[in-house]
Amino acid sequence: MATASERLISDMRGVRYGEVLAVFERNGSFEAEVYGTQMLNDCPPELWDQLDATTIAGELGALIVKLNGPRHWMLDGLGTKVAPVEPVLREFDGLLMRRIAILDLGNNPAQIPYTIRHVDRGAIFYFDEGRPVHELVDPDGLAYVLQAYCIGVDPTLDQESLHVLGERLDLPEGWSYRTRILEEELVIDTSATIATVIQDELENTYTLPA
Repeated sequence: MATASERLISDMRGVRYGEVLAVFERNGSFEAEVYGTQMLNDCPPELWDQLDATTIAGELGALIVKLNGPRHWMLDGLGTKVAPVEPVLREFDGLLMRRIAILDLGNNPAQIPYTIRHVDRGAIFYFDEGRPVHELVDPDGLAYVLQAYCIGVDPTLDQESLHVLGERLDLPEGWSYRTRILEEELVIDTSATIATVIQDELENTYTLPA
């Protein structure tokens, strides 16, 4: 478990970013190299809006490219970053990004809501005491914490609307959505482990604390 002293950056809640997911077939399965604007820029709309997934796929030699975002963080701080892949800097049509993670897509590269995915991101996330967190809870009681919401599917989505997001979601049987106020700091440390994540149908991303 990380300690508060390891926090490197605060005031991240609401910060905008965007990602490019480049999908490759390797060793009989699929994985995505994740490029992101995090800590480089705030994913300016005039640059993001001109990105073309097909063109980028050709540049990278990828099977397909997914433009993942724009997105806004719902965590409050970031800790030590361990590079799980060589952090190559690259410009996509003028938008500077860094390769930051590898997403395991298994045998199905399609983006399917409520499908568990595993990502090697080497990061520590902090959610502050007294702040709201939004969670998807599976039938076994495991709670996935919203790490970032996406405005690429619904541009009107904002932090306030997340409190009633559950009314909009077509949740799988046995799943639920809830909002709660943290009684103590929540630290999600995947600096030395593989993170488990899922997305809902609006492409909001949730992460499993354990």
